[in-house]
Amino acid sequence: MTWTVSFTAKAAKQVAKLPTRIVERLDALRIKIEAFGPVQPAVAHFGKLKNWPTEAYHCHLNKGRPTYVAVWTVEDRTVQLVEVTYVGTHEKAPY
Repeated sequence: MTWTVSFTAKAAKQVAKLPTRIVERLDALRIKIEAFGPVQPAVAHFGKLKNWPTEAYHCHLNKGRPTYVAVWTVEDRTVQLVEVTYVGTHEKAPY
């Protein structure tokens, strides 16, 4: 069974402003989450976010500066739904 990955309205607007190479890496991450679930330890700088009200994870989409990150939460494990809540630079990340 595959996972469903959705983007919040805010995250969708953020994606539209990203460089092409970062969007391609985000798309690859989305495909990995759909196939294998929200826990992606093989992805660069993957980590679980502590002190969040829901189960949340983040990873870096590139190296160097500016560093782009993605943040996603598990909305429902029974229906396997993941929602991307932030995509953008590391400096403005909500953690």
